[in-house]
Amino acid sequence: MQGFTCWIQINTMKQATKMLSKSSTLLLFLILLQSASWSASSQILAKFFQCVSVHSLHSNPPPSSAIFTPNTSQFTSVLRSTAQNLRYLVPSVPKPEFIFTPLQDSHVQAAVICSKQLGLHLRVRSGGHDYEGLSYVSEIETPFIVVDLAKLRSINVDIQSNSAWIQAGATNGEVYYRIAEKSKIHGYPAGLCTSLGIGGHITGGAYGSMMRKYGLAADNVLDTRIVDANGRILDRAAMGEDLFWAIRGGGGASFGVILWWKIKLVPVPETVTVFTVSRTLEQGATKILYRWQQIVDKLDDDLFIRVIIQPTRVGNTTKRTVSTAYNALFLGDANRLLQVMQRSFPELGLTSKDCIETSWIKSIVYIGGLPSGTPPEVLLQGKSLGQNFFKAKSDFVKVPIPESGLEGLWTRFLEEDGPLSIWTPYGGMMSRISETDTPFPHRKGTIFMIQYLTGWSDGEQNTAKHLDWIRKLYNYMAPYVSNFPREAYVNYRDLDLGMNKKNSTSVTEASFWGIKYFKNNFYRLVKVKSRVDPDNFFRHEQSIPTLPIGKRPIKSGYVKD
Repeated sequence: MQGFTCWIQINTMKQATKMLSKSSTLLLFLILLQSASWSASSQILAKFFQCVSVHSLHSNPPPSSAIFTPNTSQFTSVLRSTAQNLRYLVPSVPKPEFIFTPLQDSHVQAAVICSKQLGLHLRVRSGGHDYEGLSYVSEIETPFIVVDLAKLRSINVDIQSNSAWIQAGATNGEVYYRIAEKSKIHGYPAGLCTSLGIGGHITGGAYGSMMRKYGLAADNVLDTRIVDANGRILDRAAMGEDLFWAIRGGGGASFGVILWWKIKLVPVPETVTVFTVSRTLEQGATKILYRWQQIVDKLDDDLFIRVIIQPTRVGNTTKRTVSTAYNALFLGDANRLLQVMQRSFPELGLTSKDCIETSWIKSIVYIGGLPSGTPPEVLLQGKSLGQNFFKAKSDFVKVPIPESGLEGLWTRFLEEDGPLSIWTPYGGMMSRISETDTPFPHRKGTIFMIQYLTGWSDGEQNTAKHLDWIRKLYNYMAPYVSNFPREAYVNYRDLDLGMNKKNSTSVTEASFWGIKYFKNNFYRLVKVKSRVDPDNFFRHEQSIPTLPIGKRPIKSGYVKD
């Protein structure tokens, strides 16, 4: 299989071209390709389309409408369709030569084979939520193309086996809806943002409101199908346990293109309870949040309480204060929840009026912040409701932040226009899974994770000001969070932590950001990468690097620590 990318010999190519001569679309590309006056970009496109069509002969070749160039009217809308961060859509940021939207697995396979043959740099997008735009922008190499998996979104739920096969372009919301469509007592512990593409989401670990009960989405994966650097479609058995380990938390787009995930469904009660209780500084928010830190990782596994922190107005005045909103899911009814809260966290003052009993699928809509009464069918929209300019960072907390530290945080929050911070509780199942079971290492000893975010809508002219604010905030928080390393969450990609150089970053250089995301699992990821993609075909600004040639693993078996 090593020579799979070169399987078509000259005679086969001639025969394939003859077979394809009936396609007027391909003939047009071939004619244009031979035109001396045609641009280099157009020639790249024509060669790619010809190659992909040939390599898709055993199935249906892609139509020309699956490719969007900057000269086509739909290019901008397709590029922007799932991109979340407007910072990476401004005119000064590099754009792809074209966007390819495969319609079936073989098209993705052909895209990898042909990109490699033609020397094209490839970016893969399943949901477009990469915080630094790495799935649709390349700052370090041009030209590049984008393979957008948005049309690959099949979901096959099998309640009898407690599993489902999900195509990479499907969103969390679609997955949740299709599970609930089949059963009221099954769910899946993936992300709270329903417009996330499931393909890339799970590659970073993927946490959600059931993480304390069942762990991460990546902890509940049974199998997968991936296109590797040689253009082969591999399942778990074919790829081996080392690669299967690496793609469940090792970050997206370092090892191949995810086509499908086979996920394990988890049991949920018919009735769950949700609530949101807000407390401002004037209502004792600082002391309540300090108490939350002391107990949140020790709560009943069925209870997930995150805190959403942002500025708000004091009454009808122009004075600003800080609001801390306790947003929760409990896998049970309100009566039992109130008992748990009275025993563990009475300081919040939760009452029966605050509690909403609902179904698991409706809790997804609630936790997602959609208006009350929004039907679950909204989850089938498969896209985000808005875009913004933003920058984010993350931290993991091992020891409660003292009240003095919180007060300093509030001062800095009130200096920024649109800051937001979300504190996500750990403990429960997250503490019982070893940090080496998957590349995601942030397990036992972590009380909660912090996401910091600042968003703005006044365009790129004020970007520097907002970036300066969040970087200073991050520096301020250093004494209160994990250290040696100062950990970070790979799905909250942060290029401030370090960047690869054009196909030449050393393991030592990459370790500055790699150890923050993966701790010591980083070195195991490097070994897997060096074996399965020694030429570093799948790469981006923070992809896993390869070892120098003389230090690469030779055997293809399981890569141990």
